[in-house]
Amino acid sequence: MNADSAVKLQLITLVGPPNSGKTTLFNLLSGKNLKTVNYPGSTVEYSIGKIQSKFGIKADVLDSPGIISLNPNSPDEEISVNSLYNHPIYGSPNFLITTVDASQISRHLLLSMQLIASGFDIIVVLTMNDLMEKRGFRVDEKKLSEELGCKVIKVNGRTGEGIDNLVIWLKQKIDNDRIEIRENNHNNRIIPKKIFENAEKEQLLKLYSDIEEIEKKVITPLPVISEKNFRNANKSLKILNPTLKSGNNQPDELTLKIDKYLLSKRLGLIFFFLIMSVMFTSIFWVADPFMSLIDDFFGWLSSITLAFLGNTWYGDLIADGIISGTGSVLVFLPQILILFLILGLLEDTGYLARGAMLIDKPLSKIGLNGKSFVPMLSGFACAIPAILSARTISNRRERLLTIFIIPLMSCSARLPVYALLIAFLTPSDKLWLGGIALAVIYIVSIIGSLIVAAIVNRFNKRLIKAEDNSSFILELPAYRLPKAKVVIRNSIDNAKQYIFRAGPVIMVLSMIIWFLTYFPNHNPVIDETGLNTEQIEQMIKSERLATSYAADLGKFIQPVMTPLGMDWRVGVALISAFAAREVFVSSLVLIFRVTDSGDIRSSMISAMRNAKIEATGEQLFTPATTLGLIVFFMFALQCLSTVAVSRKETGGWRIPILQIVIFTSTAYILTLFTVNILRFAGIA
Repeated sequence: MNADSAVKLQLITLVGPPNSGKTTLFNLLSGKNLKTVNYPGSTVEYSIGKIQSKFGIKADVLDSPGIISLNPNSPDEEISVNSLYNHPIYGSPNFLITTVDASQISRHLLLSMQLIASGFDIIVVLTMNDLMEKRGFRVDEKKLSEELGCKVIKVNGRTGEGIDNLVIWLKQKIDNDRIEIRENNHNNRIIPKKIFENAEKEQLLKLYSDIEEIEKKVITPLPVISEKNFRNANKSLKILNPTLKSGNNQPDELTLKIDKYLLSKRLGLIFFFLIMSVMFTSIFWVADPFMSLIDDFFGWLSSITLAFLGNTWYGDLIADGIISGTGSVLVFLPQILILFLILGLLEDTGYLARGAMLIDKPLSKIGLNGKSFVPMLSGFACAIPAILSARTISNRRERLLTIFIIPLMSCSARLPVYALLIAFLTPSDKLWLGGIALAVIYIVSIIGSLIVAAIVNRFNKRLIKAEDNSSFILELPAYRLPKAKVVIRNSIDNAKQYIFRAGPVIMVLSMIIWFLTYFPNHNPVIDETGLNTEQIEQMIKSERLATSYAADLGKFIQPVMTPLGMDWRVGVALISAFAAREVFVSSLVLIFRVTDSGDIRSSMISAMRNAKIEATGEQLFTPATTLGLIVFFMFALQCLSTVAVSRKETGGWRIPILQIVIFTSTAYILTLFTVNILRFAGIA
């Protein structure tokens, strides 16, 4: 083995408690811009990358899920602990970098000391030092290094200060390992042992006792604070753990002042709903001008394409099938981007952890706890990562129950559908009504999911067989100003993932639907008397659609759609939406042959207002049927990828099949009741 290959084989694993700055450090070392959040357990999958070439180190760095100790309490933590000894893909790491929040040192040192006792070669990186200094204290890294017997380096994840010192030490460490391998033809690393796998209570208490002694030695007041003030601060400090008497545990004053209102029993939920309402209103109000620009662009592009290629099948395919179909979905990208942006701000400030605390008590009434909050909230973006993030829930029953209801969260794929249907119902000069309507939809989806969870938990315990013991312990991070650059970059990355995930599906299905609506493409005979060119073209398109393959398919599903006050055209669009909800909009665009040279969205709404049920001549899209469609999309499970991930995470097909059957049948029944009750009430 030569020196170069030895260097290339170096694997550095990052490990640390949740919310200790581990993933931020990974981004600094690798240059990757992965999402960092302020909620414990958000990193549920591994990320690996090479250390940036500018640092001059040839090594891989692996970011692992956050763990509190080597005694796992959830499947996520168990996987992470086992991988420290031998990762199934990347093998055993050469050494570990463990992150320790300086402001939470009494808790975070436990993992570092367990790693050292187990025989791991580690470097301790102290983070959040600015929060510690804000309280008037500092951690002496030299003393801490002496006490632990390993290297300790301070790093500021927000500014990058201290990363150069870490890189210098890493170079020295790797060079020493390379020389050792060259001289001895092998690496004499100590093989770590799982001595804490079944740790006794006395063993852990001894570690905490040692941590208390270390804490007293390494935490010192800043020079501006006198010894008298230091003692007074300790006296006035409210100690949660009487064995830990260090000023390190002093809470952040600004955080306490803010939490006095945001975590108030009376005001907490009010602030929560106000924040959510502002978010959903912004999705409509702020995004509207950007949506208009995208809308105009795709309308113009479709128009000039059709003019250039002429009235041919390939011209119609590109202009109507691909451009109009894709544009009808991408026009809603600004709303999705704003959704991710606001969620990112809430995560980085630390508010989402507060949301979990507020909702813990209500969730406990239906068999869940606050740990289910973040997976449920993540479901507003996409059900797939939301289901994966449920791994952090240690109680199996609660984890499976959370996975079961996540598809009921109104994900970003539903947003284009809601935006179109709400725009149809609300005046264009009153966008704030659309924001309120969207907020109501999200609130109803949450309430609906909680009702389903309560029913499943109360009456069908055979569905989820697992232990009933449960606990909810959450470390609330101090409030911090979000790093705008990181939040914006993460929002753009999430939006890109949405495009790349939905884009290929939309392209393929748009072409399939175009084929079904365009062929067999006979030339109908139209009485052109008294008609202008545009009216003639619309009549030709209408006749072609009525005799197309899509119309033949629609005849089979028409009996199902008639009780809902809809016809086969909406039915075909709903069927296509089972592959991807976003396709519903592009399907309507293709089915109604929307090719206006102006913006596609306005043309689609106009086509909906003019659409008639062929058999009766009645209005197709009315307030009743449109609200019925909104209800259907709120409850129906129309995502095959979600079904696949659900099967993987639950370990079988039972829960995914029940999700499909229960949610889709519930959606149909509720839509049936919604439409007919509104009609009975005189809302046509």
